[in-house]
Amino acid sequence: METAPGAESLFVGDRKTTLGRTQLLRLMTNTAVKHVASVSTVPRPRRMRMLPLVILAATSLCAGMVFFLPAPGSSFANAVESTEAKLVKAYPHDATAFCQGLVVYRGQLLEGTGQYGRSRLRLVELESGVPDVDVPLANDVFGEGVTVWKDQIIQLTWQNGYLIVYDAATFKRTGTVAYRDIDASLKEGWGLTHDGTHLILSDGTSLLRFIDPETWRVVKSMRVKSGLRSLSRLNELEYVNGEIFANVWYQDRIARIDPESGRVTGWLDVSALRPRAVRRNREAVLNGIAWDAEQQRLFVTGKHWPNVFEIRYDGGR
Repeated sequence: METAPGAESLFVGDRKTTLGRTQLLRLMTNTAVKHVASVSTVPRPRRMRMLPLVILAATSLCAGMVFFLPAPGSSFANAVESTEAKLVKAYPHDATAFCQGLVVYRGQLLEGTGQYGRSRLRLVELESGVPDVDVPLANDVFGEGVTVWKDQIIQLTWQNGYLIVYDAATFKRTGTVAYRDIDASLKEGWGLTHDGTHLILSDGTSLLRFIDPETWRVVKSMRVKSGLRSLSRLNELEYVNGEIFANVWYQDRIARIDPESGRVTGWLDVSALRPRAVRRNREAVLNGIAWDAEQQRLFVTGKHWPNVFEIRYDGGR
């Protein structure tokens, strides 16, 4: 069960329960009153000597607990380091492209784009931004995240209910895999990457699925949390030096996720790089992360952004 904002979990007897701040204070106050009332069982002379001490101790306990309770909507457990992305170089990017996935492939950028009637799979020359390969999807298909697995390119669709498999050498479509065959609860595809063993898929919630690329079965599901809260709207994904980097829809920052625990270990702030041309376009969000493992380069872009940015950050390249 997820803990609501401003709520705390604790054990009452042998049960774990979640209480709001007001309920928790009421519980502590009632407990203190019971302790004070218990003094009534002590003989009167001794009771009179003990009563002020008991009241003082109970008051101090309540005051101390109030001081340490997190404020509503925040928690010290949510505080993780945020690092500002630093620009290395800007490259041209097709501003009509609704970027949904980005991968470094053969020294170029493999990009999957979205929107009905405009979704494509493209191999783009980095320096010029011009596609060498451009494969349109059917008009009724909304393209999403992409990754390269061995000799295959895999592209998700949003709500069409399947992913598309291509031959990585020819870009010819070789088949599809239904989401229901991967996981009956999987309804949408958003972001896709891999860790060298499993495909990692996001569906717009806080859940990441680890999928065996040979059997197309889920081997592990993991809820991503920032502090005590689930982090939903996970979008485009990239596996970077043992971490999962994730775009979060409508945020100009990238979550750095521990692939073992699902815990957000840090944030990469890209807000300073948001192009002026799209600052008034709410849908032109940061969405696109590509890691060049060979040259240790990190690229980011967004939907309708006129540039792809090579970036660096403290603690990384």
